[in-house]
Amino acid sequence: MQRGLFAGAALIAALAATGAEAKWLRAETDNFIIYSEGSEKSLRDFAVTLQRFDATLRFRFKVPGGADSARLPIYLLARSEEVARLHGSPGGSVAGFYSADRDGSFAVSNRENYGDEMGTPDSQQTLFHEYGHHFMMRYVTAAFPAWFVEGFAEYYSTVDFDKQGRALIGKPARRRAYGLIELPKLPVEKLLFERSGALKTGEQVEVFYGRGWLLTHMLYNDPARAGQLSAYMTAINAGTDPKKAAADAFGDLAQLDKDLNRYVGRPLSYRPTLEPIPLPTNISITPLSAAEDALLPLRLERMSADNGSERMTKVRDNLKKLSVAHPGDAGVWFELAAAEWALDDEDRDLAAVRAAIAKALAIKADHVRANVLLARLNSFELDAKGDYSAGAWRSVRQPLQLANRTDPDDPIPLYAFYQSFIDQRVRPIDIAIEGLGRAFTLAPENVQVRISYAFALANKGDFDPAIKLAQSIAFDPHGGGGEGLLDQLEAMRDRSRGKSDAAAAE
Repeated sequence: MQRGLFAGAALIAALAATGAEAKWLRAETDNFIIYSEGSEKSLRDFAVTLQRFDATLRFRFKVPGGADSARLPIYLLARSEEVARLHGSPGGSVAGFYSADRDGSFAVSNRENYGDEMGTPDSQQTLFHEYGHHFMMRYVTAAFPAWFVEGFAEYYSTVDFDKQGRALIGKPARRRAYGLIELPKLPVEKLLFERSGALKTGEQVEVFYGRGWLLTHMLYNDPARAGQLSAYMTAINAGTDPKKAAADAFGDLAQLDKDLNRYVGRPLSYRPTLEPIPLPTNISITPLSAAEDALLPLRLERMSADNGSERMTKVRDNLKKLSVAHPGDAGVWFELAAAEWALDDEDRDLAAVRAAIAKALAIKADHVRANVLLARLNSFELDAKGDYSAGAWRSVRQPLQLANRTDPDDPIPLYAFYQSFIDQRVRPIDIAIEGLGRAFTLAPENVQVRISYAFALANKGDFDPAIKLAQSIAFDPHGGGGEGLLDQLEAMRDRSRGKSDAAAAE
């Protein structure tokens, strides 16, 4: 994802050098870690609302509550313009975004409250939408078609709470009105069956999102179609052909299209929960240290910038300045190493990466992500030398083992341990595959982990669960290479069955 330059990065580094007073606050709840420069009250109010939204989704989908071992970090910036610049859409209307990559998941939103006068503000709807995706990938095991992936996130994005504390579910997504009313309608058959990669223009995407939300709303709320969505999802997850599943569940698709066109003009109902969604009680808010305060915007910039970009170079340069101001902070040295590592090969200084990692580990020997980066650096250099001997690769796995012992609930060291065998060009040992499975359990929203686990299962002959994992990626309207992955796994399954049939015939 291309993202733009965060305008305040250099200023923040300069302020850090002068010892400016810390201004970022950190809120911790059962499921989130939230960073904000706003007031403690506004942060607490936001944390309460977000935690109640999570509780609403858990209630609706019967997902147990309690503390999450891998809480989602969320960064609240002051204005949507700052979010748009960070996202790479300067001057655009990006109120928030979500990222899930090999180094973990995070979301960005803003603290502005303008938007829908009938309910939640734009920034909150965007965050609820993105968290809906995160929740679906993390807690719901079924594979969903692209139209429902977006329809689900839009349907729940407008959740609000009344004075009694009940969740109001299914309120209108008014920002979709233009696409639904003014732009050409997308026929239901195309909505249901056309792959998301066919969407080429912004208008096509807008119509797809709007029609996906409208169909989801109708199937959830229209009594005449009660039970149809569940029947459809059950069928496609059982392997039924999507067109047969749709016809069996919805009936005549031409009639479904007519009903959907009429539905857009009807007053839309929404559902309150029968009981109030309880207020969370275990929310703690603490200020960051001076070093953490200066580092946080640069860390966010590093995670948002494209590898090898000019932005990453500027982040690296600002982190160098910050390391002078805070030489005793392990986090600063790790971020400097990570930014240097993220540069293109011709610009990257591997000696500088190793030196910064060494500084971080001298201060905090069990720094989890610094040990992971040390393993990646050692792997890169061994591969460059063509050294794949078992003895040499202990230098890759020892820091990963330390990282895992330090934080057994961090999926990144587990994934990196498995990947080390792939990088060494040897078959992963059983414990590495088990660790990869644990990493997937901890971070099922991580596409790279999901893809690796799908192939690991397929290589063991477990094709059905592997293909189910691939389907969830292939159906994802945000892409990720899932369609090619699905084709590869199905081909592996077919070859395996062909060999079995041939052996049985002999």
